[in-house]
Amino acid sequence: MNNSRRVMLLIDADNVSADVIEQAVQRTMVEYGAIHVRRAYCNAEAAVKHQALFKRLSVRPMVNLSAGKNSTDIALAVDALDLVIAERPEVVVLVSSDSDFAPLVIRLREKGCRVCGIGQQGKTGEETTTVYDEFTDLQHQAARAPAAKRPVRAPRRAKAAEPTPIAPVLPEDVLRILDAVPEMRSGERMELNQAAEALRAARLLGRGGSSLKLFKKHPELFALTPESRPSKVQYLAPRGR
Repeated sequence: MNNSRRVMLLIDADNVSADVIEQAVQRTMVEYGAIHVRRAYCNAEAAVKHQALFKRLSVRPMVNLSAGKNSTDIALAVDALDLVIAERPEVVVLVSSDSDFAPLVIRLREKGCRVCGIGQQGKTGEETTTVYDEFTDLQHQAARAPAAKRPVRAPRRAKAAEPTPIAPVLPEDVLRILDAVPEMRSGERMELNQAAEALRAARLLGRGGSSLKLFKKHPELFALTPESRPSKVQYLAPRGR
């Protein structure tokens, strides 16, 4: 994992399923430790359908109102070039099985980016995978083959399954802080000044702003020490995170 790289995740949400989108975000977080730009491009219907998903994953929906062919792809491509110039990411991850993005991938590489692709298994052609520096096919979980039918037997008393713990959902501002300062996820104390510099670099904190206000909004998640004149901050990860 290399959490020193700036990473940009762009999702063609009209092209892949919701569970593949969630798998892609989780996989990218595991690979790089942080995702600095998260955007999903889709039509208005898909934006409403995936509203809860986008909110939970801190993905910014970019709604395309044009009904023209490939209009969402064009919007993604134009935005990708603008973002690469403005944000200068080292890694761009495109989530789509569409082969039409080949020219975009080549142009982003010319801009100095490593371009990785994530597609949906069964929808991605070989000509799509070869253009990327790295490509991963993710299985649409709902598309798994059904189990073969077996002879009906007398029912057995089922053993009660233990409930699966549900991971708490962190507030969006906390997720943005952790994306900007990924080393805080380890739970180790770090210098407050160091955290403030990273927050300013991510534009979450103004030049003269105080990071104390951001951390004090969530005392259950951030510990400031010493209490009198804090100089260190520690992330208190809730259970399940």
